[in-house]
Amino acid sequence: MKEIKVLGPGCHKCEQLKKNVEQAVAESGVECNVEKITDMLRMSEYGIMLTPALVVDGEVKSVGKVLSPADIVAFLK
Repeated sequence: MKEIKVLGPGCHKCEQLKKNVEQAVAESGVECNVEKITDMLRMSEYGIMLTPALVVDGEVKSVGKVLSPADIVAFLK
């Protein structure tokens, strides 16, 4: 099962990325656990300086962008 984390304090862009992740997961059919992280201390563990950020299986895939569902699907394969 893939582990996906959306990192961000809860701004509009962060919420949009989370929605896009959920849509990508639904479209891909890949079994995923999606978690939204808003705690700054936990976010700092990934070394990010901008939000939103996307982490897939412990690896930072995107920082400071709202990826489209199609872009996210590519990380799930």
